[in-house]
Amino acid sequence: MLPAKRSDADDKGSAKPAEAAAPRAKRRRSQPLKVANQIPQSRRKEIEKALEDSSGTPKRWSRKDGPKYHRFLRKRISPGTVRQIEFDLLEVDIGESWPIPITVVHGARPGPVVTILGALHGNELVGPLALTYLCGPNILGEDKAIDPAAMAGTLRIVPVVNLPGYRRQSRYMADGRDLNRSFPGKPDSNTTSRVAHRLWNKVISGSDHVIDLHTAAVGRTNMPQIRANLAHRASNRIARAFGIEAILDNEGPKGSLRRVANDSGIGAITYEGGGPNEADPESVQVAIYGVLNVLRSLKALPGYPSRPRFRILASGSVWIRSDQGGLLDVLTPAGSFVEKGETVATVTDPERPGDGYDVLAPTRGLLISTATHPFVNAGTPIGHLLPVTRGVKTLRKRLDPEGCLVTSGSDGDPPWREDEDVEDISVLGEWSGGSPDAEWGPNDDDVADDEAGEADPRWS
Repeated sequence: MLPAKRSDADDKGSAKPAEAAAPRAKRRRSQPLKVANQIPQSRRKEIEKALEDSSGTPKRWSRKDGPKYHRFLRKRISPGTVRQIEFDLLEVDIGESWPIPITVVHGARPGPVVTILGALHGNELVGPLALTYLCGPNILGEDKAIDPAAMAGTLRIVPVVNLPGYRRQSRYMADGRDLNRSFPGKPDSNTTSRVAHRLWNKVISGSDHVIDLHTAAVGRTNMPQIRANLAHRASNRIARAFGIEAILDNEGPKGSLRRVANDSGIGAITYEGGGPNEADPESVQVAIYGVLNVLRSLKALPGYPSRPRFRILASGSVWIRSDQGGLLDVLTPAGSFVEKGETVATVTDPERPGDGYDVLAPTRGLLISTATHPFVNAGTPIGHLLPVTRGVKTLRKRLDPEGCLVTSGSDGDPPWREDEDVEDISVLGEWSGGSPDAEWGPNDDDVADDEAGEADPRWS
């Protein structure tokens, strides 16, 4: 809080004795929720240790050094300018090289290099939409939210990474492989691995922080959420800085951009919101809101980042499955807060009219993902639930009349709050299969590390 201004009379003195100032009203602060009984002790210690030591601001960001050119892909970008650069996913003399546009915003002052990616999976469109808007005239430019003249550091925006998948409306690269399971890649391997290698070495490895924008895979939709390794200091910082309520703590699948970035000392988070092949406006809005929050938290942009009223820190979850087959009718959409025994969906069978089956919530919690495909078999997951045992009263205050969480950023700009005012609601458990989405996919060797849980059985 800024100190109160002193008047001229105060500086020069006054003949009258100064009246005692009225006592300042104490600002009410909600007490952080205890997490000792929520997150496993071993994991909690790892997270706490990651936050202990701070190396401070890197010397290369020193304001004393003055503005410098930013070199990227053999181009030199002047301080306080914006430049669009074309990058080839493949380096070839003949054939398709898949050139993608990268917008580079180089601030007038030194600071971090932040890379933001969309459509690593080609059919996930929330990222491309959000990043296209970020590069648009309403957000980027003089006196806008992202003003190069007022910015510190460098912003690299890649709206569409997986161009061949995007054009085909497919999750996968042209050879049928998952780009986000192929990092850091190899220069002499399959097509997807070659693309991953070029992206990693030419675009990503020089970053200080990476924000990777995703949606759910085919057949489901996600409530806006962040996935990050909270035991990685830089990732923990930007995960919290994103400013939304749900943070899922895990290392990320093998070969994923987030996991490889962390292994290289780069702070990285994955944003999940909405479903594939759809432009969910709420998820797009939250993505823009979160990116700007991160940039403000890193002091790359002026202003204060917005904070949620609480956070749910989850290290495990519960799967809701159908025990019957038929057609699914989901009654509680993603983001719903449900009670134990509440009907979350019904299953009916057109071949047996009149028969029905209710799918019940096994415990109280928040649905972070729900199925969208109507056809189910016995054992099909139809909901992904974060059990919530503490902070229920706080959480209920952010529910709409239908019982869905109003994610920060989806209802306009909330008032700025200091980070100390944020309640951390932690969720006990372990990820079934080793990752948040492992249970969505088939039972093969790679699914335990499949963050999106959508492995194509045609490609091993």
